[in-house]
Amino acid sequence: MATELKNRYDFMLLFDVKDGNPNGDPDAGNLPRIDTETGEGLVTDVCIKRKVRNYVLLIKGTEPGYDIFVKEKAILNQQIEKAYADLGIDLSKADADGKKRNKTGQGQGEEVFRARNKMCQVYFDIRTFGAVMSTGANAGQVRGPVQITFARSVDPVVTAEHSITRMAVATEAEAEKQSGDNRTMGRKNTVPYGLYVAYGFVSPALAKQTGFSEEDLALLWEALVGMFDQDHSAARGMMATQKLIVFKHDSALGNAPSHKLFDLVKIEKKSDVAVPRKFADYTLDVPADGALPAGVTVVVK
Repeated sequence: MATELKNRYDFMLLFDVKDGNPNGDPDAGNLPRIDTETGEGLVTDVCIKRKVRNYVLLIKGTEPGYDIFVKEKAILNQQIEKAYADLGIDLSKADADGKKRNKTGQGQGEEVFRARNKMCQVYFDIRTFGAVMSTGANAGQVRGPVQITFARSVDPVVTAEHSITRMAVATEAEAEKQSGDNRTMGRKNTVPYGLYVAYGFVSPALAKQTGFSEEDLALLWEALVGMFDQDHSAARGMMATQKLIVFKHDSALGNAPSHKLFDLVKIEKKSDVAVPRKFADYTLDVPADGALPAGVTVVVK
């Protein structure tokens, strides 16, 4: 039995990268994303949510209720159609809810509401982050209770460019041109080091609409802490969650503005460090419960 979520949460995710590309921009030759005005590194919310999805699919994907809607090679309309089939709703019928069906093969009225609820029950990422399911058979839209911002580096980052060599070629024609030398040159771009901070918000009001539970929230915290350990690659270098700071409100609407809680957390480069190259080069000051607004507590994971 799922436990209803009754408290608002705000959280800060601190993660770092060393000698890797945390989130390449395909429109810029897959270079690490950077704010061109400040030089601060960026990681999109989509990238972070992708890692959460992958973690949940790896850990819980075979369990009912923990499938992932947006996953590699998925055909989304087929998954929406399956929800209707599982509900026993025949979208080929000419009528729906006592009215003429507007479009054959597409749900309407109460059918859409039922399909939407079914999708929330089956897919963890829908009841967590929401989804647009108005394509194909149409299961409407879901606004997720968990929202995450872009991550931004604490300090400006520098992109390092490296030339790399592959001791092989793809075709015989390339080999002939090189007289059998068979070398292929390429480039790799990395961030030597960057500490990034993303902000997140959990709404119990929206959680009630999607069925996002206390158990789902515990899994989300687990995923945010452990997702990089299941996502290693040569391109991303060393990435790790360093801290997850969670503010819990005593009420559903919250006891303090989220931005004021975030401002209480201080992250500063140590005075004797010229160029940070590890998390220990920073000081992190998280306020104790007694220093927080009434009705708010903090947990550091």
